[in-house]
Amino acid sequence: MAASASNNAQQTGSPAAVSLDQVSVAFRLAGGGVYTAVEHATLNVADGEFVSIVGPTGCGKSTLLNVAAGLLGPAAGHAEIFGAPLTGLNRQAGYLFQADALFPWKTALENVAIGLETAGTPSREARPRARDWLKRVGLGSFADRYPHMLSGGQRKRVGLAQVLIRDPKILLMDEPFGPLDAQTRQIMGNLLLDLWSADRKAVLFVTHDLEEAIALSDRVVIMSAGPASRIIGDWTVTLSRPRDTSEIKLEPAFHALHREIWQSLKAEVIKGYEQTEGG
Repeated sequence: MAASASNNAQQTGSPAAVSLDQVSVAFRLAGGGVYTAVEHATLNVADGEFVSIVGPTGCGKSTLLNVAAGLLGPAAGHAEIFGAPLTGLNRQAGYLFQADALFPWKTALENVAIGLETAGTPSREARPRARDWLKRVGLGSFADRYPHMLSGGQRKRVGLAQVLIRDPKILLMDEPFGPLDAQTRQIMGNLLLDLWSADRKAVLFVTHDLEEAIALSDRVVIMSAGPASRIIGDWTVTLSRPRDTSEIKLEPAFHALHREIWQSLKAEVIKGYEQTEGG
């Protein structure tokens, strides 16, 4: 059975791929005050580990992801990437956003290749590699399609290939499958797991969906409702791999873990909802 775990879920001698130590993030308000979004958050993601963050709307999940990406500097605490202080943009990470980040005037092939081309790879080298990545995400025959000609799931596949072609050591994913229907989300989840299992990158995955988090992850981290959101739970997922994201949900161990985590999460979700309604 799954059990509560510490942030150092994988006890190895090597440094964590992502290490957030007592991180607090605050924003200045228009009226002159300060809003503390996240307070004293400590989270380690080992190399090769898949960790999901779940919490109420507005609790700071994406804020923590942006700290790991180097897009936000913490007001207190510090972030390290593979043992080195993160002082700017995290060049070892690939970031997949919830919204599509495709250029509408470029084909699927061109959108995937641009990740290499902007780094200096000549087009004659980047395009064949992009074509191979399109095949790997099941879009080999869609290379000449523009984003408006693709379904939502197909655009997500292009976006995933666009990130992975650069071979980042860390994947940061901010509700990447949120806008998709349930069936497409399951397909994308299985595709992500297949690609991840090939080289086991470190993954930090933000989602509102607790079932999705358990089905995909090695660990599930829970955040409290904001303001001053904190990490309040950290569970190890001991379900066997490889997994099918639809079939794994039928297992008794999955339901037991879901019930256990939901007991901690439910009150925070209600609190977050009440704060939104009150706002």
